[in-house]
Amino acid sequence: MQLHFSPSMRSVTISSSNGFVDLMKIKVAARHISYRTLFHTVLILAVLLPFVFILTAIVTLEGVNKCSSFDCLGRRFGPRILHRADDSERLLRDFHEILKEVNTAEIPDKMKIPDSFDQLVKDMKNNHYDARAFALTLRAMMDKFERDIRESKFSELMFKHFAASSIPKGIHCLSLRLTDEYSSNAHARKQLPSPELLPLLSDNSKYHYVLSTDNILAASVVVRSTIQTSLQPEKMVFHIITDKKTYPGMHSWFSLNPVSPAILEVKGIHQFDWLTRENVPVLDVVENHNSIRNYYHGNHFAETNMSSMSPRVFASKLQARSPKYISLLNHLRIFLPELFPNLDKVVFFDDDVVIQQDLSPLWEIDLGGKVNGAVETCKGEDDWVMSKHFKNYFNFSHPLIAENFDPEECAWAYGMNVFDLKVWRKTEIRETYHYWLKENLNSNLTMWKLGTLPPALIAFRGHVHPIDPSWHMLGLGYQVHTSIESVKKAAVIHYNGQSKPWLQIGFDHLRPFWTKHVNYSNDFLRNCHILES
Repeated sequence: MQLHFSPSMRSVTISSSNGFVDLMKIKVAARHISYRTLFHTVLILAVLLPFVFILTAIVTLEGVNKCSSFDCLGRRFGPRILHRADDSERLLRDFHEILKEVNTAEIPDKMKIPDSFDQLVKDMKNNHYDARAFALTLRAMMDKFERDIRESKFSELMFKHFAASSIPKGIHCLSLRLTDEYSSNAHARKQLPSPELLPLLSDNSKYHYVLSTDNILAASVVVRSTIQTSLQPEKMVFHIITDKKTYPGMHSWFSLNPVSPAILEVKGIHQFDWLTRENVPVLDVVENHNSIRNYYHGNHFAETNMSSMSPRVFASKLQARSPKYISLLNHLRIFLPELFPNLDKVVFFDDDVVIQQDLSPLWEIDLGGKVNGAVETCKGEDDWVMSKHFKNYFNFSHPLIAENFDPEECAWAYGMNVFDLKVWRKTEIRETYHYWLKENLNSNLTMWKLGTLPPALIAFRGHVHPIDPSWHMLGLGYQVHTSIESVKKAAVIHYNGQSKPWLQIGFDHLRPFWTKHVNYSNDFLRNCHILES
């Protein structure tokens, strides 16, 4: 900003620094200038100059070419000073009103919805949409895309369910080749264990591990990881129970891949004379009832209201309907005292576990007269794994459940359990288990959603001794954000959930804890194209 006095001292001009804009020009009388007039002039300048300076600064900052006159500045800042909205603010307010109206409006059934934003722009040009028509079309597009995304998510979950329930081609091939080997190779049929070691199968000074599975590869990982981490493998005895169709292949695998110095036997369900329909009512329940088969093998999509159900709830329902829950192999653990009448204590494994530490201290745990040593799953902050109570498994709107159980009662984990069979034989755990299975069946399967854990939670009430959580870490089959450091510290890690490590849907960062116990150089594995990924 510059101040110019005329040569005659008759005028004072105030202009911008670049000289293009005359901000103020004051003429001074030619003759007499009184002190009063001079004082008033200086006073007026003192008041006006800061305002002029601010306007000049704004002009300079925003560009002289954009606004180079008081008239322009008036148009720009006048409405703001007077608290009046300009056209853009009024337009924005009107648009908000239109959006609010469209948000509750009905979308016409026959409305043509563009497939892309480019198509929407073309339709606007061709059909001369007003603001309301544009907003309504945009909302219809967003609704359609949200429905498509939900349907895709539900389809993804369904495909994952099918993948988790199916038998991978390589594992199926392995079972067939080993079964063929059993029929043609006498070495594959040799007695397990050898006759002189048979007495050790009921020796209570040994550490007895029970595994019930029809997955040969998974069984080999459980056995191999337990032996490799043990400080006393010579004290270990493995009892593997499988079904009739898998028995030849399972026997072949462990005959051709001995586990010495540990001892191992393979038995098929058909080889237990005690397992008859007269002694095991659950056989009729899980094998012959049509409602159960429809529940686990029915059309899950047809029974799902995708508009009201969240994908997470749908995923939980699918997992609860895994066909493995109607497999007798999955219910066998409730018959352990009868299957092994000469044993006092066993550790039971699911086939989706990996052992990472020596388990011999488990045999020193005093269960305090309880039957089941298990990790409680209600004392952690993890909603998916370690914050489970009865309310997470049971339907407390059912009167029988509400009358008999506490929704806040702590749940515990199946998969790695220490069972005191001597104490168990003095209880009515098996009878309680059968009773509630039948009650659930009579209630059209409305008491609980999972297969074997809920009736076990009921049957073992009052018979569970909590063991340290470091013994058994769960969730590796459905929690992608599992802490790697926590996995490394756990004695037993459990891939419970759909994403098993032997499936393509297994989590890549968690699979190596399992695959490191697979002998990929084995000829049977190589011939079935079971390769390290």
